[in-house]
Amino acid sequence: MERDTKVKAALRARGLQAESFNASLLFEPWTIRNQSGQPFRVFTPFWRTCLAKPTPPPWKDAPPRLLPVSDWPGSLKIADLQLEPVVDWAAGFREVWQPGEAGAGRQLDRFLEEALSAYPSDRDRPGISGTSRLSPHLHFGELGPAQVWRAVQSSMRGRVAAAEAYLRQLGWREFAHHLLYHFPNTPQAPLRSEFANFPWKSKAEPFKAWTTGRTGYPLVDAGMRELWRTGWMHNRVRMVAASFLVKHLLISWQEGAAWFWDTLVDADLANNTLGWQWVAGCGADAAPYFRIFNPVMQAAKFDPDEAYVRQWVKDRVAPIVDHDEARHRALAALAAMAKS
Repeated sequence: MERDTKVKAALRARGLQAESFNASLLFEPWTIRNQSGQPFRVFTPFWRTCLAKPTPPPWKDAPPRLLPVSDWPGSLKIADLQLEPVVDWAAGFREVWQPGEAGAGRQLDRFLEEALSAYPSDRDRPGISGTSRLSPHLHFGELGPAQVWRAVQSSMRGRVAAAEAYLRQLGWREFAHHLLYHFPNTPQAPLRSEFANFPWKSKAEPFKAWTTGRTGYPLVDAGMRELWRTGWMHNRVRMVAASFLVKHLLISWQEGAAWFWDTLVDADLANNTLGWQWVAGCGADAAPYFRIFNPVMQAAKFDPDEAYVRQWVKDRVAPIVDHDEARHRALAALAAMAKS
């Protein structure tokens, strides 16, 4: 917003007409307020307020052609900027993602045709292609949430509940940006200020084991290896892996968020912040800190045939921590924070 404001001001100072239009969200963050005129900190009433607003307007067709610039300014070639690393560490990304509007459109079509009907039951199964996988395309503006909204609504016939369940996920994306706009310090600081005193521990070896997928908990390890290879991790696995870091290892959510920021192909400041603070129990509408995911039980529930784990974990290692002992340590740390 700061950048766009400067661009518009500079253009207008030259006598040009400059306007901006919301395309990255369904609703501008400042237009959604509670009855007291304050920003929301709980999702359900936030989304209920959003749904009471007019639906996104219909899109307009792209112009048949754009007038060319008469005199292009001088510029470097993209290759001259040397943006790409020497080591092709993103090779695995190209096997999974096709950046651009065409790739985004194909991914949306796939979801509507193959996955939307079973979305409520399949969305938590990492071994199934049950989610839209549109988050990278939404983040980079290769399609907009209003486009997705209209496409899903036009496909609702006979599967209303499934469509509403998916649109609710667009609502969580809106909520993340709502929070980031109203609480811009949250990428670094917990929204619930008492968590600033939480006794986190910085441990290099356990953190390395987590980042490399060698914690000894197959579901966590599968997610972290998929992330490194493809830049992606299923949302259910993200929650389990994030919970393992902050609660089993007592490593701060900021360290985990930084790793996700560096490795996710859909790295989005608003979504990343909301997700990590939710898991750590220190954000808006957060899961209570004492709710600690058991990665073994999560695997049994959401990957019962180990289709996902077997795809990514070929060499299993011994657990680096015991779940019950880690749970007791996490609860003790919570009690210590409450006393401080």
